[in-house]
Amino acid sequence: MGGGIDNNSNSPVVVTGMGCMAGGGIDVDSLWRNFVRAEVNCRPVPSYLFKTILDYPVFAAPVDCFSERAEALAAETRPGFKKESVSRTILLAFSAAAEALQRAGLSAEYLRSVRVGIALGTTVGCTFHNEEYYSAWREGGEPDLAPVQFYLAGNVSSALHRILGTSGPSAVITNACASGTDAIGVARNWLATGQCDIAIAGGADELSRVAYNGFVSLMLADKQSCRPFSKDRQGLNLGEGAGVVVLERQEDAEARRCSPLGWVRGYGCAADAWHPTAPHPEGRGLKTALRQALRDCGDPEEIPALINAHGTGTKANDRAETAALAEIFVAPEKPAVVSTKGVTGHTLGAAGGIEAIFTLTALRYGHTPGTVGCLEADPELPMPVLTQSENRHLNGHWGISQSLAFGGGNSVLVLEAAK
Repeated sequence: MGGGIDNNSNSPVVVTGMGCMAGGGIDVDSLWRNFVRAEVNCRPVPSYLFKTILDYPVFAAPVDCFSERAEALAAETRPGFKKESVSRTILLAFSAAAEALQRAGLSAEYLRSVRVGIALGTTVGCTFHNEEYYSAWREGGEPDLAPVQFYLAGNVSSALHRILGTSGPSAVITNACASGTDAIGVARNWLATGQCDIAIAGGADELSRVAYNGFVSLMLADKQSCRPFSKDRQGLNLGEGAGVVVLERQEDAEARRCSPLGWVRGYGCAADAWHPTAPHPEGRGLKTALRQALRDCGDPEEIPALINAHGTGTKANDRAETAALAEIFVAPEKPAVVSTKGVTGHTLGAAGGIEAIFTLTALRYGHTPGTVGCLEADPELPMPVLTQSENRHLNGHWGISQSLAFGGGNSVLVLEAAK
């Protein structure tokens, strides 16, 4: 299984806008600032999400995750829209999309005049927030139907189309933790094959009690802030949020005089076929996905300046991921390898979108902070990684953002920043 395509268009696919809403930052600027400052917003599960007696902290977005920018856009495109009518996942996604569209300089009127493709990844959406409803129903009660209504209207890509008043292809990608990365790859392929004129792509996931309990039961969660790649790492922290990019063909962006932020140069995906939750110990699927993505962008001779690793902080992920990287990048000069989950937590279906934004932002600025939470790297990791105290100047403008998913899914984006 691979992500490469035969382009019907000779025009490269560019990134013209980026947006996010997450526990690590409510927009792109604050997300990057908190990464640079190693600001960690990891705390007990807030009561506005769900109740739990467990003491595993999370990275929660603000209680009101529908930004002022999003409210203004929704008021323009869908007068009378009420944020209470949709799930928190949709609110997160729309907030991120509103920022990305504004940064891309795209008006609501323009969006309605073109074919807009919306591809978003999610793993939870709103489908795990109906426990109280079913418990009450089974006991003979007449509970409020809001959880059922949220479920029935929970297709996040279709919801954004409805709110924006746009038309074009729509897809929700559910490939566990690689969903957001795959969504960007799918949207890039839509543009390259002429299926849409503009694409909104990335991922969104709200925190869920079911998912939270599931990761705890698998003994993958840490009671402290996560420490990816660290010698003393104990697991991950869940997070929530959305990361969205706006993609266009370069010729179209140039026609409306928009300067690109960068390019999506390559995409690859492959499966481990190994275990329901654990990665292949040698990163078998990741190596295949990496090779596909590099081949898709023309097998560059130089090494990437940056690799934004999946880097969850679990012992199995970090070991398998660095094993794959060590086998692919064998030259003495090594790329900067970091994980950004020490600032965001693991946002599941949103992770690929958020981490693509981190990757492109670092490449544009020409430097990257180290892995927040990793004070001393595990010496047994096969590939060197940047610790929190390290800040690396990046000698180059292209890099990799990669995701490893439950079920053995592996997805890779090759991104290049505009100079």
